[in-house]
Amino acid sequence: MNFVQPIRDLEKISEVRTYLADKNKRDELLFCFGIYTGLRISDILTVKVQDVYGKDYFYVVEQKTKRAKQRSKKYTVRKRIPIVTKLKKLITNYCEGLRMSDYLFKSRQGKNRPITRVRAYDILRNAAQHCGLKEIGTHTLRKTFGYLVYHENDKDVALLQDIFNHSAPYITLKYIGVNQDAIDEAYSALNDLKI
Repeated sequence: MNFVQPIRDLEKISEVRTYLADKNKRDELLFCFGIYTGLRISDILTVKVQDVYGKDYFYVVEQKTKRAKQRSKKYTVRKRIPIVTKLKKLITNYCEGLRMSDYLFKSRQGKNRPITRVRAYDILRNAAQHCGLKEIGTHTLRKTFGYLVYHENDKDVALLQDIFNHSAPYITLKYIGVNQDAIDEAYSALNDLKI
């Protein structure tokens, strides 16, 4: 299994989005949906139009944590996912003409089925190659969400740890690709404290 990275550069994120928008609106929405929700691709692909259309938030039972909780006999927990305004606009525009029972990321093959994980990977890999990015996969969307939230919320690792359901802060930091430069910068900031 290859280790994938978040997309750290906002201009690159915009470039990938533009490339996907020019190719296919569904693929643009897939990219933005992952970056704005932080969900795993397995959870994204199960979303139907009725789950998100015209809503401010939606609920999801995460597939990975659901299996772990079932093994440990704990209750299944539904996770509440806010739909940010930018994503809501994309969803509204994209869903025109779709039935409420349609999968949001509907495959063109067969009846009402979502695209596969492999197809989602191919979409992202092709866009990444076109935009000069490496170490990209479907998990890049979730990691990019984490990286952006981390940097936009005063590097609140506890918040991200809770969102991702990680057991320790260092796991979250490693997961979102915080590099040695960021660690060094955090230590350097201690010099400015008046203690």
